[in-house]
Amino acid sequence: MDSMKTRGLHKLQVISDMGHQQHSTKENLFFAALETGNLSLVQLLGSRHANCVLNVRGEEMGYQAQTPARFGLAGLWTLEYTQELTSPLCITASHGYTECVRYLLHRRADPNAAPGGRSPLHEACTGGHDTCVQLLLEHGANPNHCSDDGLTPLHLFDTENTLRCAELLLHHGALVNQATEAMQDTPLHIAARRGLLGHVRLYLQCGADISARNGGGETPLISACGGKYGEEDICRQLCSLLLEKGADTEAQDQQERRPLHHACRKADHHLVELLLKYNADVNAVDYNGVLPLSCVLQNAEMYQERRPHLTVCALLNHGARSVCPEAFGKVLRCCSGLPEVIALLYNSYLNLQVRSKWRQDIPQDVFQTHHSFYTTFFNLSGSVRSLQHLCRFTLRKHFGSQCYLFIPLLPVPTVIKDYLLLTSEQCACLH
Repeated sequence: MDSMKTRGLHKLQVISDMGHQQHSTKENLFFAALETGNLSLVQLLGSRHANCVLNVRGEEMGYQAQTPARFGLAGLWTLEYTQELTSPLCITASHGYTECVRYLLHRRADPNAAPGGRSPLHEACTGGHDTCVQLLLEHGANPNHCSDDGLTPLHLFDTENTLRCAELLLHHGALVNQATEAMQDTPLHIAARRGLLGHVRLYLQCGADISARNGGGETPLISACGGKYGEEDICRQLCSLLLEKGADTEAQDQQERRPLHHACRKADHHLVELLLKYNADVNAVDYNGVLPLSCVLQNAEMYQERRPHLTVCALLNHGARSVCPEAFGKVLRCCSGLPEVIALLYNSYLNLQVRSKWRQDIPQDVFQTHHSFYTTFFNLSGSVRSLQHLCRFTLRKHFGSQCYLFIPLLPVPTVIKDYLLLTSEQCACLH
């Protein structure tokens, strides 16, 4: 009965083959039995109502606009009844109550009934209850049933512990390339975006289209690179798998953003290096003319813990065009709190003319935090770069986009190679 208390003012009405009945203590007990998985009570109270429809109604505040007022719409907040339909099988499947599900199915509960828009199979898959999923499928549940919002059970998984459910669905005929109605996402898009490595591997083994496009023009690789899940290592493994299977690094979404743009927006230098290894175009522009390097710089301070200067360094060593000197003030606006990034970019020019007006692009508190660095930076105005730097610039210009490949082959000490590749501590200094 504790589950009933959490529903506040919710009321229950059981609609059975005997017609509409009034709210009663017996019905409350039946609902509570379903919610708690009390098989004995379900058998006692629900033997004749395996296919009944449960109508849960709750009082909620709703806003009703009345007549236009001087500064917008006038209206009132009023209590309204909202309706949520479900069934005994949906309730027990959502909680993973296997024995209750088995009992209701033996009482000929319809495994495809979806009074609330979602079938029992949807509910079981959402919760990752694989035993219930298997029972429902064995009793004729449709693995390709679309909910009212256009989702099949295969579109619902958001954790790795639902992998067994996905395997069962595919074994019983689920369509691995069926898209959602709204966004046209395939299961592979969804699994890639959510970082479900096991699901991605499974879908590819079952013939998922690695080049499928959703409504935004995204391929699964773009979805993976743009995903917001936390574990960066999983993201790289997932993208590596997609690339090994032939995913196109130059595929573009509707904004003409490529996987590299999305990886750079997250400042994930390992993922960036992976895409560059598969020949991603380091100077590709999106619809707004934004380069991958610009994507890093625009989001660098948001991802400081990922050391965005490493992504900047990787791009520069693969031939990324540096920022136009006239726009360096904008870089200071975005990245003034990251001296390593500023130093890297400064060292990528032959001789960048430092302008005193850039001082106004740096917030005062940031300037004070990095006072020593910026004092040195603005003191470089009008100075000439060292011979050491000029030699580095000349070599880097000669190797171009192959810096990352040829510089490590030079017969010089490692410390010099690091200096040439902008990876040593000296490269974070201004001289």
